[in-house]
Amino acid sequence: MITDRIDAITLIPDAWRRPDPPPPKSVKIEISPRCNYRCGFCALRTREVQPKWDMDIALFKRITREMREAGVEEIGLFYLGESFMAPRLLVDCVRYLKHELAMPYVFLTSNASMAFPEAVEACMAEGLDSLKWSVNAADEEQFERIMGVSGKLFHRALENIETARTVRARGGYPTKLYASSIRYDGEQQERMERLLEARVIPFVDTHYWLPLYSMGAFAIEREEQLGYRPTAGNQGRLGALREPLPCWSAFTEGHVTAEGRLSACCFDATANWTMGDLNTHSFMECWNSKPFMALRAAHLKKDVTGTVCEKCLAYG
Repeated sequence: MITDRIDAITLIPDAWRRPDPPPPKSVKIEISPRCNYRCGFCALRTREVQPKWDMDIALFKRITREMREAGVEEIGLFYLGESFMAPRLLVDCVRYLKHELAMPYVFLTSNASMAFPEAVEACMAEGLDSLKWSVNAADEEQFERIMGVSGKLFHRALENIETARTVRARGGYPTKLYASSIRYDGEQQERMERLLEARVIPFVDTHYWLPLYSMGAFAIEREEQLGYRPTAGNQGRLGALREPLPCWSAFTEGHVTAEGRLSACCFDATANWTMGDLNTHSFMECWNSKPFMALRAAHLKKDVTGTVCEKCLAYG
């Protein structure tokens, strides 16, 4: 199940609790840094200029081959952007990973609004193992307020979620379909549950809940405007929350930006947590670079004072 995979990544095994851990089992790669949403809680809003380009396929092929040779077993074809903004590139990446590298597990998270049936089926046909929808608004009004875009996309996303189930059944594809949602409080949570029961859960294999992450403290600036309170850092999913220090994100999962930078943080939209440049160095050179080892050493001591992680809400 997807929750088992998530929990396996967010739990730091003893062998990884060191400044120079083995290669991660999972890496998320931002093949497209673009997104058609402007979510109030998302780290993407911290970018002064939103990018209009995507990852170079040659770079993608080289670094994923290095990852596979190092022992990486799972590749997520997303990081912060919406990968269905670049559907042809997305399909090419799935094809390369599954047919050229024999990557055991390839997964994707999407807001669903751009996940049109043709692109979804192409990904499934190439061997995509997991497709998860992120559903975080109960109605059109809330969607426009929090996601910051037209309510038409709210309805389009729900239609695409339903259609993906039909596409999978028609083609007999083994791709698993999942969905996750932010858990709110009180009446808002009840509204979310009604929507999910009617429009999402019938069309996925598993749905699970997430806390509202702080996205590197940015969400706190918006909590009064949007009416919610984020939790500290990224402590995993509800039901299996992890201690904030050491942060699993720096030890058990790689995060690669579309420019080819390896980041220590799963919310790094501004390259503040860059630990290495994959354009000039190999994946393992970046994974155990001097800056990354120094940062991990601080995490293991549970004292990130003076590091790029110092201002994260999780450690305040």
